[in-house]
Amino acid sequence: MPSFVCRLGLGYTVNSLKNRWTDPIMNTALELREVTKLYGDFRAVDALSLVVPTGCVCGFLGPNGAGKTTTLRMILGIIEPSTGSISILGKPSAMHVRARVGYLPEEKGLYRKMKAVDLISYFATLKGLSRRHADERALNLLNRYGLGAFAQTKAEALSKGMSQKVQVLASIAHDPEFVILDEPFSGLDPVNQGVLEEIIMDLRARGRTVLLSTHVMQHAERLCDRLIILAGGRSVFDGTLAEARAEVPATVRLKSLDSLEGLRDLACIRGFKALAEGGWELELSAGTDPQVLLEACFVRRIQLSQFHATETTLHDVFVKKVGLGAREAVCR
Repeated sequence: MPSFVCRLGLGYTVNSLKNRWTDPIMNTALELREVTKLYGDFRAVDALSLVVPTGCVCGFLGPNGAGKTTTLRMILGIIEPSTGSISILGKPSAMHVRARVGYLPEEKGLYRKMKAVDLISYFATLKGLSRRHADERALNLLNRYGLGAFAQTKAEALSKGMSQKVQVLASIAHDPEFVILDEPFSGLDPVNQGVLEEIIMDLRARGRTVLLSTHVMQHAERLCDRLIILAGGRSVFDGTLAEARAEVPATVRLKSLDSLEGLRDLACIRGFKALAEGGWELELSAGTDPQVLLEACFVRRIQLSQFHATETTLHDVFVKKVGLGAREAVCR
């Protein structure tokens, strides 16, 4: 990425501020404390507390109506919380750190008559970059992510995937420290989804913080260092993917000519289920490594002809946390 300097007033430059923004003392990019948003008697967000560490990709998940969009709007300062406090990049409002925040809204849209490079450059100037440096930044981003040949193409002539990539690049053209992406994968084909994943991974590699709101569990599994799951305006999970998987029981399917009675005393086994096609399905206690069961079979000389452990997915965790009624809201 090019090095650029842009006067922002008070004697600071983008480069000098960048050093201040990445100070290791500031290890929390976002913190919500008991945040509630009321619309009359309806609690869209209910006493929500969360922390997003600096430099991570944090998945922000939940079914439709869980309060994600309302929360994002409060984080961005678009609406005010009814009660509670929000700290973003050490400040009480995103309005105080606008030049350090990038935002891709769920509702996508571009100025149809503007060229791709001009669109990206324009949004960068709104965040404080000079026109010359904004133009350089825009062209570099387009070349970096495979759109250099379309730099002079008007938005109305771009495909849906290209348009969405241009809007993503516009949201990070000013090199923000904190990036909020609201459903960025919606409507993208697999190739463009891969490009967007690359953009997110590049942001993380450069120490930027990303809050990723998505319904696509596979993207969250691949990209996110931490996960926050909302339901009914509350946080029902906040932790790593490994911690999430540990909350859902694993299952093992096995076949053996020997009796399995010798396994029934194992505390890690929650239940036995005979399978119609033969064999058994064993449900393990949440957090149990299936390897423990395999070792127990070996120690107790139970000969197996089949042993298949089903890995707990984020989809499994999501359904457990928010309820079966949310199945329709999740893309597998």
